[in-house]
Amino acid sequence: MENDDDSTIGDGNGNGNARGKNVRAVDRFSARALYANRLAYERERSGMSLVQLGEKCRYEQSYLHRLETGGRLGTVQAARALDAVYGTGDLLERLWWLAKRETKDRLVLGLAPFEANAAGIQEYANSTVPDLLQTRAYAHEQLHLAQLSDEQAEEQVTARLDRHARLTGPEPVHYRALIDEAVLRRKARDPKTWTAQLEHLIEAAQWPGVALHVLPYGTGPHHLRSALELVYLRNGATVAYTQGSWSGHLTDDPEEVEPLRIAFDSLRDTALPPAASLTFLRALLDEHTQHGTPEEGAAS
Repeated sequence: MENDDDSTIGDGNGNGNARGKNVRAVDRFSARALYANRLAYERERSGMSLVQLGEKCRYEQSYLHRLETGGRLGTVQAARALDAVYGTGDLLERLWWLAKRETKDRLVLGLAPFEANAAGIQEYANSTVPDLLQTRAYAHEQLHLAQLSDEQAEEQVTARLDRHARLTGPEPVHYRALIDEAVLRRKARDPKTWTAQLEHLIEAAQWPGVALHVLPYGTGPHHLRSALELVYLRNGATVAYTQGSWSGHLTDDPEEVEPLRIAFDSLRDTALPPAASLTFLRALLDEHTQHGTPEEGAAS
């Protein structure tokens, strides 16, 4: 495919120069990058500008630009329309499906490839304990609730535990986690599993380089509606990953990352500081082991 692995993608100026800058750092060597590169290559080969292409396939210029730069995967209908314009059969559609499957597979590893080279990680958890802080038993319970097979669940549990090395290895990354109180009120179904998970959070909160904040109910509403992880890479780039129940969105586009970073910082400012958060966790563990629950919002 004409050196798609190493090619560059367009500047989006609509002048037919579809190979003006490097592949996005997030997507290098991925199926998504392959798809974006091929789109850029086909437009360059056709000699069309983005404006001309948009007129032929009836998609907005800005939308087509995002497809070529990997900022959006787009729809399979768009891939089919571009196949028709370029006369590429079903090549682009097949590449689109590869990229779509890769997006789903990414949920297994999360940001592991980026975490491995991170200078810092910040994370907000709104429904479950962050992957980087989960015990094996807690992770197993969460994944079995997702109706995975035993083999699939074990694969994902192993992948999560392997990521823990970034916090406990010889050169641990600086890690800051905001854990919504809702996460801590929603216990594991097995009391022993929840006891061990709380004990692990208390231990992890005291590790070098780890700052753990509890976001109590009393802080009120906020506008982060999904789990968020920000990975600060050593080259200065930042990768953001937002995750819902069935899908995730990965981006290093500064226009998308910056609002998420600001939202995280604002939320951190309303959360309990690490020392108070540790006190909250210890009180929660005491109450749990006594088969009760602490007063709602007592630590807020």
